[in-house]
Amino acid sequence: MPSSAIQRQTGTSLASYTQVRVIFAVVVVLVIALAVTAPYAAQATQGTEIFLPAYAAADFVVEITTAALLFATFQVRRSAPLLILAVGYLLSALLVLPWALTFPGVFSSLGWDYGLQSTAWIAAIRRIGFAGAVVAYAFAGSTWVLSRPEKWVAGCVALICVFVAATIWLAMVRVDSLPAFMADARHTTVDWRTIPATALVLYALGIATVLARRRSMLDIWVSVVLFSLVVEIFLISYLAGAVRLSVGWWSGRFFGLAAAGTMLLVLLAETIGSHTRLAQAAAREQRARRNRMVAMEALSASIAHEINQPLASMVTNASAGLRWLARHAPDVGQAEAALRRIVEEGHRADKIVSGIRTMFLKGAQERVAVDLKCVIEEALAKTASERALADVEVETVYPRRTPMVTCNPVQLLQVVSNLIDNAIDAMKEQSGRVRRLTIRIEDGEPGEVNACFTDTGPGIEASDTERIFLPFVSSKPDGMGMGLMFCRSVIEAHGGRLWVAANGSAGAAFCFSLPAADEAPQAHPHEP
Repeated sequence: MPSSAIQRQTGTSLASYTQVRVIFAVVVVLVIALAVTAPYAAQATQGTEIFLPAYAAADFVVEITTAALLFATFQVRRSAPLLILAVGYLLSALLVLPWALTFPGVFSSLGWDYGLQSTAWIAAIRRIGFAGAVVAYAFAGSTWVLSRPEKWVAGCVALICVFVAATIWLAMVRVDSLPAFMADARHTTVDWRTIPATALVLYALGIATVLARRRSMLDIWVSVVLFSLVVEIFLISYLAGAVRLSVGWWSGRFFGLAAAGTMLLVLLAETIGSHTRLAQAAAREQRARRNRMVAMEALSASIAHEINQPLASMVTNASAGLRWLARHAPDVGQAEAALRRIVEEGHRADKIVSGIRTMFLKGAQERVAVDLKCVIEEALAKTASERALADVEVETVYPRRTPMVTCNPVQLLQVVSNLIDNAIDAMKEQSGRVRRLTIRIEDGEPGEVNACFTDTGPGIEASDTERIFLPFVSSKPDGMGMGLMFCRSVIEAHGGRLWVAANGSAGAAFCFSLPAADEAPQAHPHEP
């Protein structure tokens, strides 16, 4: 699957070299901490129950915040794996509170004594439930897009709340009918051994699946979190002998809290990065709009100033011709001379407009052999940020030997950029559908090269396939209706054609053809 599609579904980018180094450093620190703690893991502690409410509160805040960020990201991305991971963190966060409240000896002064088994059963369901959610996240298809995300979030939150309430009822009211996990306040029974063993199997399965696919940076960090939880289980259930409040038990809790905090920091970094890119894109769009308005104002002022004189002369001659014809004895010769002057002034006005157009299109007469693939790749590079914000993936289909075309490279780059921008704008508001721009270069008529830009947007009505190329006609609420007219004018000025066709049941395909050139490229859009 293309990496752009993967990033779009998961909501995060692929890990950079710096991020990989950070991940490696975190893993090394975890291994070193495990090695240092292991010799003292079984050592018991005294009076440390007082710290347990603080630990539970910190764990609850971190995990509930992580769940909220994942739910918010899901509402934007609509990716099923994100929803599953959010459900796992929400379940873990809601169960940590009753786990702490029922812990033996912590709130006994308040008369809260629910027996030895309640805390253990809540801990077992919490650990297996989160591990199962992470495994489900790992196996969920990256292309699973869910519509109506608000209802999915509300339904999942309600379901988890019901499940947590049922767990609390089972652990507090019906716990006597369940197997015993605790022999006394600190030591577990043989039955408890199945819980950490099952969790380890699920964690290992999740790590293997996530690392095998590596869809995004989030997947790599999930594997780091799972590795932290594996370390936690080893410390608590094996090195510490599953003895509560031992050094290994507290160290394992610290690793679990660090794992939850790691995921929270990753999500916060991604959220801040997304908002930064959004602000930068908005600023660039405002600058581009301002520049377009300044250019249009300059062009309008130039045309109005230069063409005012021939227009005034045409009106004067027309009035004179009418007066010659309105006389009692019409002077046809004078009227005919006035009409000739009107024609001459019309040709003069046409030359003025052509001169202004040439002035604004600097280098309009330069035609060289250009590598069409290089022009497209440069335009894609310029629109990378806009495509990332709009979650648009790009698929390029080039022939083995890219043909050259004869054109002006500056104008061709502007045409390609306009077509890419139009495709991105068309797909921005689409939901529940993959946003894909397919760019294809292929042979056209003999002596021509075709380039097609196919999107998955709302498409174009058959009645508008020619109308959209007219000036001041635009499907965008804030569009000026000049882009496609400019594109067609440039392509036709180069001896080519520009047309639009439907892309199956959804989307549109804008294609143009240009004369082929056999020689090597002689110019590049940014070369002097």
